[in-house]
Order: sequence, then C-alpha cells, then structure tokens
Amino acid sequence: MKTKTKIGKQIQKKSNKELVETILAAKKKAKWLKVAGILSGPRRKSVSLNLREINENSKDGETIIVPGKVLSQGEISKKVKIVALGFSEKAKEKLLKSKIPSLSIIEEIKKNPDIKKCRILTGK
Repeated sequence: MKTKTKIGKQIQKKSNKELVETILAAKKKAKWLKVAGILSGPRRKSVSLNLREINENSKDGETIIVPGKVLSQGEISKKVKIVALGFSEKAKEKLLKSKIPSLSIIEEIKKNPDIKKCRILTGK
C-alpha cells in the first residue's frame, strides 16, 4: 500500500479536477487509502472492468468498488451496488435497466467512510 506522502506527490501530476478531489477525499480516510493509492497511480495502470467481471467476482448485497471505469460488456444478475470513478454510457444504461444503484467514489466516501460491506475489485 502506498504512503500518504507518495500519494500526495502523485496527485501533483494529475490534471483532472474530479480525480484529484476523489483521491484527496479517499486519502483522508484510513480505510479508503488503498483506493487512493490505486487512483493516484499512472494512467496506464488504471482499472477498467466489464459488468461480466463484476458479476463473476461479487455476491448479492455487496457494494463493489471499482477504482477506475466500469465498461458495458456482459450483464449483472446479482443485486449489488457499484461504486466507480466512471461509467461508460452503455454501462450506465444497463445498470439503470437492471435497477442496480451506481455511485461515484466520492459520494460513497461521504456515505460510507468505514467501507462497510464493500469489496474493492481491481481486475488482477
């Protein structure tokens, strides 16, 4: 896991305001530090998961945290809540059709600062 100092240095290289705000909010909460470390890394190591991968690696009732983007390939058959940095347009449409709640990471940090009943998926 990255230190807060290393995350702080990596934030300086970021130009996306929403990403920087999310990293700063996650860095302030000890339980969210892993997510801040992943988000502060280089763009080439960014996480992108398809709905199929999320469905395979989740259980009913869980909150799934994707420190990156959710893509639309596949379907979700489980009742989960998906929290991610971003969603593709088609993924948003599929989630709305399936009535699966989707939030941004910064919203979830405010609602759930202790990461209760959550699983972080990185695709590795």
